[in-house]
Amino acid sequence: MKKIALSVVLSYLLLTGGLCAKETVSKDVSVKEVNHISVQNAKSDAKENQETLVKEALDSLKEASEALQALKKKDAKKATLKLENALGKLEVILASSKVPKLLPIDSIVKVHEFIGTSEDVRQRINTIMTLINKNKIQEARALMLPLKSEIDITTVSLPLGSYPDAIKLAAKYVHSNNLDKAQEVLSIALSTFTSVTKIVPLPLVKATGLVIAAEEISKENKEQALKYLDGAIESLKIAHALGYVSKSQTTYKMLQDQVEVVQKEIRGPNKAEKLFERLKHLIEEFKEKVFSEKSSENNQSK
Repeated sequence: MKKIALSVVLSYLLLTGGLCAKETVSKDVSVKEVNHISVQNAKSDAKENQETLVKEALDSLKEASEALQALKKKDAKKATLKLENALGKLEVILASSKVPKLLPIDSIVKVHEFIGTSEDVRQRINTIMTLINKNKIQEARALMLPLKSEIDITTVSLPLGSYPDAIKLAAKYVHSNNLDKAQEVLSIALSTFTSVTKIVPLPLVKATGLVIAAEEISKENKEQALKYLDGAIESLKIAHALGYVSKSQTTYKMLQDQVEVVQKEIRGPNKAEKLFERLKHLIEEFKEKVFSEKSSENNQSK
């Protein structure tokens, strides 16, 4: 039985645009099964493409944390040694001609999948608006929270612009026997991080997988290819209903219209190769410009 390669990995969706099949499905599977494979592939690739953590940054953090513990015990000698080690771990990075602004120290992947149709989204939004109008804010909030379908890739980083200087300042205070001030500076340095979350909308992942699947079988199984493209339209409607917006000049209406053009061609002469390429390009370009990155600075007390 012929296999359809579903190349819906994160590098294709948001980064390089290249195709790299993770998993395959047989040609007669349902839209639901294609969507499942698409999401599983995207989850797998999201984990594989998490930003590489900088070992030197992790080692430096460990040394700095141990310096802080030494300061709490008024052990100036150990604190000095640990602070020197913390700076030493960063020497390679600091000596680089292209010093990064942020040093990744943690990376987390979370998946939130909305199971339902675009009509389900619309009905829930109507219910939420009714509750808000009745001032039942908390009930509305509970219904609103599940209204997302995305992979969140969060990278927590040390700001290189301030962290090394803070370590040096803490060391200076230790040398002048001002251990309380050194502890204060080091505590701040170890509790200030920059968090960046990249968001991959799953409905667009599914739409991409369904278009690729339809392209693979459009010549030999028109009926199934049309079902896949119907599923792609529904995924686009879900993405739109959930509010995933893009800076692209392309709109959801344009994407849906292009899918329908491909469907019309499949029903007719079926010379849709270039139409498929255009459709995939439009979806990719749209995804790349989705407002999909959230940044924040976390300040937490140790």
